[in-house]
Amino acid sequence: MTNRLNGIISRLERGETPISLFAPTNIEMAIELQDSGYDGVVFEGEHRGWDISALRDSLQYLLNRGQIVGSASVAPAVTPLARVPANGVERNQFLAKQALDLGCYGIVWPHISTVDEAHNAVSACRYPRLKDKPLYEPAGIRGDGPAQAARYWGLSQQDYYRKADVWPLAPEGEILVVIQIEDTTGISNLRDILRNVPGIGVVLIGEGDLSQELGYPRQTEHPAVLEAMAEIVATCREEGVVVGHPHAGRKNTERLAQEGYRFMMCAAPRDYSGLAHLRTIAGTAS
Repeated sequence: MTNRLNGIISRLERGETPISLFAPTNIEMAIELQDSGYDGVVFEGEHRGWDISALRDSLQYLLNRGQIVGSASVAPAVTPLARVPANGVERNQFLAKQALDLGCYGIVWPHISTVDEAHNAVSACRYPRLKDKPLYEPAGIRGDGPAQAARYWGLSQQDYYRKADVWPLAPEGEILVVIQIEDTTGISNLRDILRNVPGIGVVLIGEGDLSQELGYPRQTEHPAVLEAMAEIVATCREEGVVVGHPHAGRKNTERLAQEGYRFMMCAAPRDYSGLAHLRTIAGTAS
């Protein structure tokens, strides 16, 4: 198995359930997360504003030299991703380019509802290549400026190029593309999306927006909302794609794991001691 830099992908390949969270882009939170026990952090740029300088600082302060030396790995213990502010229909590929060029190991794309939007999400995370090369589709459109990302990953630029592709399309790829399905159009198109757009690593449900459209805002346990979410989970399982839940916790993790969720996101607690218990629940119930 590939010696992974991306800890989230590493857990998924081992059949485990990675645990992550959304977090603001600020230095204090990044320092706090260094030894929190989370597998990953999604630095939030959708609802808190896109601050590329703050994202850069957060990535740097997430690093813990002692952890890196102790593990003989050049990667941070907590894998950083970024959620971009643009909805799928807005495209704005440059946001993904900026985050990846800083060293993020993946992008979370909100409000993906069509095959075309999903294709753009994956393409924005890939470098271009000629049509006769392997794994051409989805055709890459990421601009070339990897110097800072290569340093952050601890690689030469040529080694970075070899690893800077999307998983699981590229088996050795270290970039995770997460698309959020947050509306009924996305649910209707999800099977076509997963069958026609290789390179999607995780489908993350946006239950807040979904519940809003269904007429039950923030009533995430309402039967209509749960039914819609169950349809997403069933489609992902049938198509062999990891599905994630955005609000896991002590009360619902066992149920979520039994239902088929393999990527858990939870609130950012000030006391991280409960993570071990949460991981045990997720692992034994899946």
